[in-house]
Amino acid sequence: MNELKEIRKKRKYTCEYMANHLKISKPFYWQIENGKRRLSYKMAVKIAKVFNLKPDDIFYKDFNDMD
Repeated sequence: MNELKEIRKKRKYTCEYMANHLKISKPFYWQIENGKRRLSYKMAVKIAKVFNLKPDDIFYKDFNDMD
C-alpha cells in the first residue's frame, strides 16, 4: 500500500485525518496502509473518495503485484 501512503503524505493528510473521514479507528487505518489488514473493495472506494480518485489510481499496482 505504498501508493496510498505516498498520496496521503503528498496531500499532507495524517492517519488520524483519514481515519476520521472513513469513520474507522486510527489503528485500523494504519493497518490498511501498512498491509497488515486486508482491504475490502468497499473500503478502497471510500479511501479513493477522500482523495477524489478512483480505487485503481491508488491500489491497482498493489493488487497487480499479488500474482
